[in-house]
Amino acid sequence: MTRLRTAFLCGTLLAGGWTFAQTASPAPSNAQLASPEIERKVNALLARMTLQEKIGQLVQYSATEAHPDKSVGPGTAALNVNPPGPGGVDSYELAQKGELGSMLNTVGQGLTNHFQHAAVDNTRLHIPLLFGADVIHGFRTIFPVPLGTASSWDPEMITELAHMAAVEARTAGVNWVYSPMVDIARDARWGRCTEGAGEDPYLGSAIARAYIHGYQGASLSDPSSVAASVKHFAAYGAAEAGREYNTTDMSDLLLRQVYLQPYHAAVEAGSATIMSAFNSLNGVPASANPYLLQTILRDEWGFDGPVVSDYTAVMELTHHGIALDAASATEKAFTAGVDIDMNAHFYDVELPALISSGKVPMSVVDEAVRRVLRVKFALGLFDHPFTEGPEVTKAVPEHRALARRAAEESFVLLQNQPVNGQPLLPLAAQARKLALIGPLADDSKDMVGAWSGANNFDDVRTLRETLTQRASEHGNSILYAKGTDITGTSTSGFAEAVSAAQSADLVVMALGESSDMSGEAGSRAYLDLPGNQQQLLEAVQATGKPIVLLIFSGRPLVLDWAAAHVPAIMEVWFPGMETGPAIADVLYGVTAPSGKLTMSFPRAVGQEPLYYNQLPTGRPVQKFDPAHPNAYVETKYVSKYLDVPNDALFPFGHGLTYTTFRYADISISHDTLSADALEADRKSQPIIATAKVTNTGSREGTEVVQCYINVRGASTEQPVRTLKGFARVTLKPGETRTVRFPLGFEELSFYNVKSQQVVESDTEYTVYIGGSSTAELATHFRVTR
Repeated sequence: MTRLRTAFLCGTLLAGGWTFAQTASPAPSNAQLASPEIERKVNALLARMTLQEKIGQLVQYSATEAHPDKSVGPGTAALNVNPPGPGGVDSYELAQKGELGSMLNTVGQGLTNHFQHAAVDNTRLHIPLLFGADVIHGFRTIFPVPLGTASSWDPEMITELAHMAAVEARTAGVNWVYSPMVDIARDARWGRCTEGAGEDPYLGSAIARAYIHGYQGASLSDPSSVAASVKHFAAYGAAEAGREYNTTDMSDLLLRQVYLQPYHAAVEAGSATIMSAFNSLNGVPASANPYLLQTILRDEWGFDGPVVSDYTAVMELTHHGIALDAASATEKAFTAGVDIDMNAHFYDVELPALISSGKVPMSVVDEAVRRVLRVKFALGLFDHPFTEGPEVTKAVPEHRALARRAAEESFVLLQNQPVNGQPLLPLAAQARKLALIGPLADDSKDMVGAWSGANNFDDVRTLRETLTQRASEHGNSILYAKGTDITGTSTSGFAEAVSAAQSADLVVMALGESSDMSGEAGSRAYLDLPGNQQQLLEAVQATGKPIVLLIFSGRPLVLDWAAAHVPAIMEVWFPGMETGPAIADVLYGVTAPSGKLTMSFPRAVGQEPLYYNQLPTGRPVQKFDPAHPNAYVETKYVSKYLDVPNDALFPFGHGLTYTTFRYADISISHDTLSADALEADRKSQPIIATAKVTNTGSREGTEVVQCYINVRGASTEQPVRTLKGFARVTLKPGETRTVRFPLGFEELSFYNVKSQQVVESDTEYTVYIGGSSTAELATHFRVTR
């Protein structure tokens, strides 16, 4: 029997162009927020609000209180109500006066209900608070970091994971999550690539939609749903040199064709809120950028929810140099489109005078308040402001199976070379004695990655713990040696590690980064194994024992030496609570790896930023063509490095499993297509590309079948290839399946120099279908007028 997951197609591209006026207002992005019933309630409430109450809805603080009341419940004491912060802000007092709209990372039933009672019981209008939190890859049941789950290429599973996180978060009073992060990341030096889906806008859009559907469900009013906040708008992942918070600069064509797509997909999926970014874009900070926040987000896309700044991003406009003081920073951020000031203490202080002077129109204030109130009504907070029932404070046993499945699907088998005539993985029965070596083999803290919730490390099942148990079940034994620390320089543990390897039949090495080496403020100039782990690897490899190398990281690392000297390498990211069981299942072949890379792995850090969908150059590296042996091939004056190949060590879309697949019989339904017809019906998909995929191995396996296109003859350069469809296919040995990819305007269009989304006549398309971005099976068609 064949199982074919839904093919994720129709990658969202962006409508409209900045050089052209809109011909019609776009439909609201979230129908629930735009419902007439909610709008009626919002307007009725707004008419009764004072100026201070309105401004209060635009203010967000963390839990501070002049005299913390520790009697309100266990959640309060455990998560610490802090004394008043900078500027003497007492968030409890503000809540009691109706001058606080939302709270940041205020988590736990006791704590959230404490502040909610202050807002609802003690104010004349009884407006409830929003409680927002960084729920990035699980609330208490932590699953793999987002770059890992993206490597599953399984949006359906990601929807399940997001829903699981929402269910757990709501029990602790959280009704708003600062997730998903959908920033395109093409530079592995940037630490926050661990929080996103990688380098591709098509895949990133599919995953963005999956998160929104999981968090928000069918209705925000469902008590198991939370409001999502898509971040960081926009192009935060393009920070120059991969350095955190750095500037970004790009053409409008690149912005629209690559970087904006996942945000737009999330908005179209109904995301309730958006978070503005720290970075500047083309010289204008994103949190004071009317082109991003008004022209694109609201005028073109019809976004009808509130925009919240990132942490103190409004205050940071003074550091960017575009604001002289708090007043001008507030004016520029607010009038550009930032509705909620996160923890800067600027809006509540500066807006009254700005409104009085006329610099900020009252109509702009009212509309910002409407956006906040719409979300509160949609969530049902006016009817059910308090959180009741059991609170999730640790990993939920019933949720561990999904977390384990997510980890298993996220692992990417980078290489699996034969040892004694057989691929090294899965582990053979004759490997009776295993050596487990490395600083990450018995490390619960670093298994959960950045943004790890409540840091309940006791919930983590480590690799050493599980592998010792599994080895015993298989009649094997484990020799464990840490060898070194993650960033260590001492070689004092090398001798024990080498001795363990010498005494073993096979070595499993657990190397990589610590969890705090990626994530926010986790940029790295070098992408090698940290500390002296490379030296440890070389010392163990010198024993001659076969090695399975497990890489724990939140980004691609440089693994060129390992790829040349180690037979089996698997990227396992930071797998979460079920680290040990998931890795053990894959090593022993209980399950097989099926992940595919969503970021290219470089041969050297000097290749960064590195991505598969590059634009062509006028002097490409040419290949020798045996059919024309006498043809001249330029080898010097071409676009290349002198010391390393141009291509990735492990390319986007690459990933092996315990079987093999053959692709054949690619075909296209039409040789020609009309550009006018595509433009007239942008929803149709008249081209069907198909290929046959056969499992040529001896065991069942899952393949991610990928469809790429290349366009020639267009008015603007187009990538050498770009992803336009994918499907997870599970095949039994010998089974063949025909996989279909419908292609229409959304898949075939691109942006011209006027920032218009178009399909142009007199162009030739090449369609590739295969198991990675290097797929060679191809067919062609032309677009005519």
